[in-house]
Amino acid sequence: MRQIVLDTETTGLDHATGHRIVEIGCVEILNRRLTGRKFHKYVNPERDIDAGALAVHGIGPELLRDAPKFHEIAEELVAFISGAELIIHNAPFDVGFVDAELARVPGNVHRVSTLCRVLDTLALARSLHPGQRNSLDALCKRYSVDNTKRELHGALLDAGILVDVYLAMTGGQSALQLDSNGNRSQAAQAAGPITIRTPGLTLLVPAATADELRQHEAMLDLIQKSSGGKTVWRMN
Repeated sequence: MRQIVLDTETTGLDHATGHRIVEIGCVEILNRRLTGRKFHKYVNPERDIDAGALAVHGIGPELLRDAPKFHEIAEELVAFISGAELIIHNAPFDVGFVDAELARVPGNVHRVSTLCRVLDTLALARSLHPGQRNSLDALCKRYSVDNTKRELHGALLDAGILVDVYLAMTGGQSALQLDSNGNRSQAAQAAGPITIRTPGLTLLVPAATADELRQHEAMLDLIQKSSGGKTVWRMN
């Protein structure tokens, strides 16, 4: 399965009020292994950056003055993410901004939903850890992922951190993560040595079909009814 971990930094919080992307970072995973392929661009937003956003990511107008405008990188971005599953923390925020930028590109007919499936790791974390803090920093602490370099937010930096968090949340396979040179990541090294006994092992991650998801929900409804409404996963 081809997956793209994606993150953006923006001029403000709401694309509907005209805020724009200033940085986009993507990291490719194939069958739960880093491939070394990345997409990273700073983007000239053609507008001012809110002071609050600047305090978060530190990307000022001097850095962006000679950066390409979004329409100049749109085709390359679309080609990179097409057909993959996007992994995003708080996906509605980033998808909303990418869709708003794509809508400004003359002649473009794409939306993220027409190019990719999307997995929201914030929603996943909330289902795994209800009632707890599930920010990216909180998840790094919970899963022992090194985020010491994250003094400011950065799209490519945060995408790289989310790779470790996602792999840890979905099976504890962060110890298998390799960097582009074939070396184990910092978080993987901290997890200790591993042994893979099957040469050429490939981890397949099949996605449930729509019918299987309906059947699963029907079974959860039945358990909910049988328990008198006391199932933990429906309390929130």
